[in-house]
Parts: sequence; C-alpha cells; structure tokens
Amino acid sequence: MDDMFKDLLKTKKNFVFIGEAGSGKSEIAINFAVKISKLSDKQVHFFDMDQTKAIFRARDVRENIESENVVFHHEEQYFDAPTLAGGVREQLSNNNTCVVMDVGGNHTGARMIGGFAPLINDKNTIVFFVINPYRLWSKDTLSVDATLSSILRVSHIKKVNIINNPNLGYTTTSIEVIEGNEKIKAIIGNYIQSDFLCVREELYEDMVNKVDIPLIPIKLYIPYPWIE
Repeated sequence: MDDMFKDLLKTKKNFVFIGEAGSGKSEIAINFAVKISKLSDKQVHFFDMDQTKAIFRARDVRENIESENVVFHHEEQYFDAPTLAGGVREQLSNNNTCVVMDVGGNHTGARMIGGFAPLINDKNTIVFFVINPYRLWSKDTLSVDATLSSILRVSHIKKVNIINNPNLGYTTTSIEVIEGNEKIKAIIGNYIQSDFLCVREELYEDMVNKVDIPLIPIKLYIPYPWIE
C-alpha cells in the first residue's frame, strides 16, 4: 500500500479532497496527510477548509493530526461567515512542503478555493472527488454529475480523480463495501475510472484480495460525539 503513495509523491506534492458531507473525505484527507508525513522528508501541511467540521470537534482533530508530525491549519468560523486558513497559497507553491486540503463540498467551500485555481490546476497537484454511494446525492449518475459539476464550476478546478468510499459509518461491513464499490462502477464506470477504494482499517485484511481496485485502509481520527 505504501507503494501507491510513493508513486503519487513522485509527481505530486499537493492533494486536494472535495466531496459532499457524509462522503468521508475528511477522514481520507487526514489519512493521506499522516501517510505522506511518514513517507516523505517534506513537512506536510493540512488545511482544514471544511467549515462543517466544527461540529466534529476540530480542536480534537488538530491534536490527533499534530501528533503525527503534520502542521494543522484551521480558522474558526463565526456565525455563517466563511473563514479561510492563512498560508494556503504560500504552501501550495512551496516545493519543499506537501499540502493536503480538506475542502467543503458545498457551494461555499468550492468558492473558497476558487482563488487558488491556478495552483490547484498545476501539474504538482491532484484533486480527489470522494463518492459514497450510500448518500442520497450519490445515488445515481445524475446526482453525482450535478454535485461534481456544481463544485467544478464554482472552484474552477479542471480535473478530478475519483476515490470510492462506500460506507455506512462505524458499522460498515465488507459486504457493504463491496456492494457499494460495484454501485459506483455502475454509476460512473462509463465515464471515468476510480483511482482507489477506501475501507476502514479493521476490514482491510479481509478485503485486500476481494476487489480489483487499489485498496486504502482508513484509520478513523475524527471523534463523533454520538458514539462516545
């Protein structure tokens, strides 16, 4: 699995994650940041630009990420006013660092990164759109197309890669992951191929030889109050 990340790091230094609420993109972004920090000599900067994460205790997330030698950037949101963590442009253009950006998948989140489009569309950057077919807005081709088109139009991102993340939360089974992965194939397979399939780390060994797509184990870092 490390080889997949090493291959990415040969040509990319910036990793941007977009996707609707419930797609699981924040957990995936955190896992990418931690893995890159372990494999690269460059300092990794994680930009939390998903304002919805305030309900998931951004401060606790920060402690978890910084314990893995990742620099965490986050600005508190006041009322409904979108806020932007400082240093984004500087780190995106810094060849001596790696950047992971967790971007809100709604209209506001996409608009926030529009000003960085020239850097995000640069050859050093890869953008991942995370799909969870168990969410209503990813239930069919039209829903996925509408969501992605809206994000791309506002953010001015020119190209995305796809990560499959079929899950129903902490109780997700291997069968549900496999069935969800097949559903994503049916939804987008005629238009674009997915790069990776994510699975909760507890299910990884059981699934690694059951799918025909690179598999990434995901450790859950975000504390959810309703399961404590």
